[in-house]
Order: sequence, then C-alpha cells, then structure tokens
Amino acid sequence: MKKLYGTGVALVTPFNADGSIDFNGLKKLLTHTAKGVDYYVVMGTTGESATVSTEEKKEVLKFVRQNNPRKLPIVYGIGGNNTQGVLDTIKSTDLSGVTALLSVSPYYNKPSQEGIYQHFSLIADASPLPVILYNVPGRTASNITAETTLRLAKHKKIIGVKEASGNLEQCMRIAKAMPKDFLLISGDDLLTVPLYSIGGKGVISVLANALPIPFKKMKEFAFAKNYEKASQHQFSLLEINGPMYEEANPVGVKQLLKEIGVCENYVRMPLLPASPALQKKISQAYRNMARR
Repeated sequence: MKKLYGTGVALVTPFNADGSIDFNGLKKLLTHTAKGVDYYVVMGTTGESATVSTEEKKEVLKFVRQNNPRKLPIVYGIGGNNTQGVLDTIKSTDLSGVTALLSVSPYYNKPSQEGIYQHFSLIADASPLPVILYNVPGRTASNITAETTLRLAKHKKIIGVKEASGNLEQCMRIAKAMPKDFLLISGDDLLTVPLYSIGGKGVISVLANALPIPFKKMKEFAFAKNYEKASQHQFSLLEINGPMYEEANPVGVKQLLKEIGVCENYVRMPLLPASPALQKKISQAYRNMARR
C-alpha cells in the first residue's frame, strides 16, 4: 500500500447555486489538487457525504475515475452507524478502480470498544478491498482507542487508520505497536509533520483541496528525515487552518476554493456558505500566506 503514502485529499463536492453537483468545478478541483497530492479520497466527511444521495455518490465516484488527470489511487468512503447498512452498501457499489475503502467509526449511537471492533471486523470480512479505519471523535462522539485500533490492525484487510482524534499520545501508542506495513494517517492537517516524525505515512487533508503544494513539500522533507524543513511548510498553514472549521467543514475550505478560483462556495443544508465575517478572515489569511 505504498501507493497510499503521502497526501490524500479529502475532496469537497462542488455544488451549483441550485444545489446540483457542479461537475465542471469538480474537474477543476481534480486538476488543481493533482499538482501535489498522492491520492484522492472521495465521499469522506469533507465531501458532504451526509447530504449527497446514493445515486449522486455513484456519479461522483464514476466522474473521478473518468477525470483523474494523473491516474492517482482512489479511496472511497463507505461508513455509517448501521452495520448492516454499510455491508449492503459495499455489496451494491461498483468499486472498480478503487484502491481502498475509508470507513468512519459509527456515530451517534456510541458503541462500546467491542462493538466498534465487531463492526469493523464485519466490514473488513465483507469488503473486496483493503479498509482504512477513520477515527474522528469530534464528529462521532466515540473514540477508537489505540488498543482497539491495534487489535483491528491484525485483520488482513484492515491496512490503516485515519487518526483525527487530535490525541498525540494515542497516535504514539498506535505507532509504537502497529504492524510494520500499517498506515498511520493524520486526520488533522496541523499534525501532519508530528505524525510523520513518529512513523506515520501521511495525511488525509482538508486544506490540500486548496493548498496541495505545502503538503507535497511536507511529505518530501519528512521522508528525507528533514523535519525542520517539513515543519516550516507545516507552520505556513497555522493562520489559515483555524478559519476552515469555524462554521463547520467544508464551509471554510469551499470559501478558500472560491477565493482561488477553483469552484464556488455552495454547501448543502443544514450547512450555509461562509458568513461575510468568515469570508473576510479567510481572504486575509490567504493573502498573508501568499506574501510569505
């Protein structure tokens, strides 16, 4: 799975003013991000998967397959809090051209660690593709502990974890004991270099939608063990990262994409486009970054 080393971009789903999918914007996004990323993540949280219909998800995946300028690997998001529903979706989805699945930990119903373990074990058993766990407690209201992740890492189909807990100690515990070929992937843009430094293999990034080059540089310097240079590129994101999440993801990054002319900032309800105050803040942060 070395093809999934480096930067995966959690692609946004561009929309038109009427709420339909903006495929022209999506094509521009694929071309823009191809400048620096190593693979595409389709229909993750940043893709507004919660408000994209089943048919639309299939259309987006098909479009990415057909408009992949560098023929990059594709990771596709299939997850949920209904285990049988996830299994049914895996069975009914055309996964040709997909390298791996990204599956979020069950949200809202707050299962026990044993429930999380059995949920992912069943998904891995059913999946024709390798599976990457997605741990994001801020959205799911439950954490996949390091112990559970390491237990799941023994499954031959489970190849990695996207760690968005923000808990460096937890990530260190995973890094210390994980199998040699297991992918520890940062789910927090600002923890990309710290995770590289402890054995992480990359990041699945929100900001890389708009700013793929800093992540390319971080990867290159980190893999060369030059963490000082890698950190300089990490530091360049400090000012602009915070506003990305002030009004929920992907509101901020879609506003940044509009700022740089890739696609519009439309999102689906219950999300709303960035407020005038946030638009101003993002514009200023981007201008400050560009001047450096």
